[in-house]
Amino acid sequence: MSIEAEPTPVHSKREVVQAMWGLMLGMFVAILAGTVVSNALPRIVAELKGSQSIFAWIVTAELLAMTATVPLWGKLADLYSRKLLIQASLSLFVVGSLIAGFSQNVEMLIVSRVVQGLGAGGVTALATIVMAAMIPPRELGKYSGMFGAVFGVGTVAGPLIGGVLVDTSWLGWRWCFFIGIPFTLAAIYMLQRTLRLPVVRNEKTKIDYLGAFLIVSGVSTLLIWSSLAGQKFEWASGWTAGLVSLGVLLLVAAVRVEATAHDPIVPLSIFRNRTVSLTTLASALVGIAMFGGTVFLSQYFQLSLGKTPTQAGLLGLPLIFGLLISSTVAGQLITKFGKWKAFLVAGGVFMVGGMLLLSTITAQTTVFMVSVHMFVLGVGVGLMMQNLVLAAQNDVPAKDLGATTSTLTFFRSLGGAIGVSALGAVLASKVSSLAAEKFGPMGGLTGGEGNVPDISVLPPEIKAVIADIYATATAEIFLVGAPFAVLALLAVVFIKEKPLKETSGDDRLAAEMAAGH
Repeated sequence: MSIEAEPTPVHSKREVVQAMWGLMLGMFVAILAGTVVSNALPRIVAELKGSQSIFAWIVTAELLAMTATVPLWGKLADLYSRKLLIQASLSLFVVGSLIAGFSQNVEMLIVSRVVQGLGAGGVTALATIVMAAMIPPRELGKYSGMFGAVFGVGTVAGPLIGGVLVDTSWLGWRWCFFIGIPFTLAAIYMLQRTLRLPVVRNEKTKIDYLGAFLIVSGVSTLLIWSSLAGQKFEWASGWTAGLVSLGVLLLVAAVRVEATAHDPIVPLSIFRNRTVSLTTLASALVGIAMFGGTVFLSQYFQLSLGKTPTQAGLLGLPLIFGLLISSTVAGQLITKFGKWKAFLVAGGVFMVGGMLLLSTITAQTTVFMVSVHMFVLGVGVGLMMQNLVLAAQNDVPAKDLGATTSTLTFFRSLGGAIGVSALGAVLASKVSSLAAEKFGPMGGLTGGEGNVPDISVLPPEIKAVIADIYATATAEIFLVGAPFAVLALLAVVFIKEKPLKETSGDDRLAAEMAAGH
């Protein structure tokens, strides 16, 4: 096998910091794309004359494309220029954003969201891979903390930014897509100037296209099922049986192909590593708890507490602050002391606590108390998210860094997508049953057919009942999500702490090649 590697460049501290800023800018806009439209959807669908079913697809199309392609981007990073790949993914994101901003109909918008998702999948997978290549795990803690903070801020700040843009008459919903373009172009420019990574050339390596196709098809089928079940058809129905069976069959076929492929997209051998298996499981569970729970808080603020879209976005700030503080402080402490497991366990405890506290909210809960509950959850997610990636990256050969990192990112996104769909179905079911209980045949006031009521046109006495219904239903989804947080805590308890390595991923790869591994 002919393998060539360019000499590993030595990065100055300034270059590392500048490259990190470029990566974090790219990560921020990629994550923002998935959440910024949430408060703008009613306006977008109305202006483009779309139906109620289009609501979910504007979000799901981007999430589906991003999640399903992450493993492929990770594999490409092990084979080709990581600098070129991350610039290509950022460029795809710019193209998708431009098409979305100029969309004249919902079909054009959904296509643009797929293109955005392809770019976002590359950015989220490659940013942490590039970081691990440049920086030793021993020093990676503080940078991982920053990335965790950026990921969380992008997730939670999206609804706030989207709400402000929609409420600002001279901007409007199209700027939900345009706003990320200058930041993305700045990220491309910064990475062009500062990112210098060796390219590993393996003449006999080939992309496992069949494995990639089966993984993307299987995951996409299950995501389409989880996004439509409970809305377009019942959870227990022929459609569910057909889509789940097809998705599982495709993934079983993918496992068979990956087991025998010379260069698999997801090397199954990485799961023999206990740390990788446990961190992958925990990442999926964190995704379910974080995305599945928090995505519905904006609706609670608007329908139960009577806030505007902008106010609802601002009320998400305690979650951001909790995540920001815990992620950055933990990162600095991990770099200083070299110990990481205690932060993961503490994160699991805080996450469980936050989910349970949020399961107690009502329409009468004060904004201050909800903020405290959200801050606790934010601290937990901040301690868990990036430190799971750090633990896994530290415990695998450098040649598997790309596949391992993208696998964790993939399962976290997959957990989030399934969590949003499943907990959304729980919310819709609870709202329907409570509306029927309160209003009887007048249940249509809650919007029937999955629609969200416009409380501004309802009489005060009806508005109060609607507020109670949505508060009760929102509390229930946090209660349903809490066991997933408990399982994530159990997973990290069983991870064995290992000393953080002192050399970067590229230096380790050069050593592995020299040793003939």
